Amino acid sequence: MNSRPRLSILFVCMGNICRSPTAEGVFRYHAEQAGHAERLRIDSAGTHAYHTGEPPDRRARAAAERRGMSLEGIQARRVIAEDFELFDFIIAMDEDNLERLRQEAPAEHQAKLRLFLEFGDSSEREVPDPYYGGTAGFERVLDLVEEASRGLLGTLFRD
Repeated sequence: MNSRPRLSILFVCMGNICRSPTAEGVFRYHAEQAGHAERLRIDSAGTHAYHTGEPPDRRARAAAERRGMSLEGIQARRVIAEDFELFDFIIAMDEDNLERLRQEAPAEHQAKLRLFLEFGDSSEREVPDPYYGGTAGFERVLDLVEEASRGLLGTLFRD
């Protein structure tokens, strides 16, 4: 089998320490459970470089671990120009970050940009930023991200 992944997905939020690394870890977990992980390249980044090199927020890690998922090995980084070439899907957590991506992405890569919750069944359009809230906010993010992850997998791998 070709060692190069067939599809690549980049999840994006502002600082890359709460929502997008949660999406990366949760989506990777669900891809592994469904037997698709080897067919994917999964990463996350932020539209800002506030936390470059840092691990995900401890509260995001704890919330994921309570559900048997790991965010280990993820380090915050900023979206770079090459990401628009490298990734097939660049998925923003909210409208503000989607707009930033639209401003940065070359015209030929605009179609790669999507909101994550477009893939879920929620009436919500955005994954809320839990950074300034408590534990319940991180649990809500996980609920939304798990649902959208299942929907994205279903979109990518229709059987």
